[in-house]
Amino acid sequence: MTEHDVPGMAIAVTVNQHAYFFNYGVASRETHTAVSENTIFELGSVSKTFTATLAAYAQGQGLLSLHEHPGKYLPQLKGSALDKASLLNLGTYTAGGLPLQVPEKIQDMKQMMAYFKSWHPEVSPGTARRYSNPSIGLFGFITGLAMQSDFAGALENTLFPQLGLQHTHVHVPPSDLVNHAWGYDRRNKAIRVNPGVFDTEAYGVKSSAADMIGFVRQNIEPAQLPMPMRRAIEATHVGYFDVGVMTQGLGWEQYPFPVTLEHLLEGNSEALIMDANPVRQVSALGLPQQPTLFDKTGSTGGFGSYVLFVPDKKIGIVILANKNYPIPARIKAAFAILQQLARMPP
Repeated sequence: MTEHDVPGMAIAVTVNQHAYFFNYGVASRETHTAVSENTIFELGSVSKTFTATLAAYAQGQGLLSLHEHPGKYLPQLKGSALDKASLLNLGTYTAGGLPLQVPEKIQDMKQMMAYFKSWHPEVSPGTARRYSNPSIGLFGFITGLAMQSDFAGALENTLFPQLGLQHTHVHVPPSDLVNHAWGYDRRNKAIRVNPGVFDTEAYGVKSSAADMIGFVRQNIEPAQLPMPMRRAIEATHVGYFDVGVMTQGLGWEQYPFPVTLEHLLEGNSEALIMDANPVRQVSALGLPQQPTLFDKTGSTGGFGSYVLFVPDKKIGIVILANKNYPIPARIKAAFAILQQLARMPP
């Protein structure tokens, strides 16, 4: 926190389904409100794990299939180059090279659809991964359509209640504003995330350390959940494409465990975020048959997050901060905690 001038951090760990909380600093430099396990932080791209879970839930309900194509739900895209990609390709960033961000000139969904209709891939679907908010954004948007809801409503009215999340929102309600942290940019100006096309689907969820470690515990032991939510969680643990040292699933990214710090840094490197990387399709689809670490980073202009868990060890870590400090620093801090947890007796 000192090195990167981070105002506040909420850290949660789980060991054998017991949660422990460690809170530091302030949620607001203006009011000096102390961080607690119920302080609400912007998750950034950790939101994508909820997008994936909702899509898997919709598939389990028979409302969509990952093997279908965008044109089934959006007739204006039928027959386009993008329509050659499947929903699975959209959800794993393998549709053919969609960009990292929604282009700045696009301000509404009509413009977004026109962009998709005229877009041409750099490579064939399923051959390269290029991390992309428009890709996961369209994936989530279609999920909302399949559920006959807008995406935010599907999260807040279906997914979050079934997961028992009490301080997790797309739109923070007045009753929870007292817990809502301010983020801080590089000039230490207090900010919150800007609205934009696909913001909710790609980076728009806000949550607390208490809720997130609860979500991690559900991912560690999905059997505690009733069907079909159990199947939805399990579906996000299937790996689809190997990308260097990392395997891309829906939302979560995976590594064989034990994992080295170097591999975690490589899998979360700028090259994996910014560039197109060739993939190898996983030959035997299904839940991992070996100990596996799942993780996801997230950032907005004023917040930085990192979540990881190892089901076989029944350990998990949530780190939430109200500053977008460097990803390598998050990985190193989490890895130091992980080493301690992995050595604890069952």
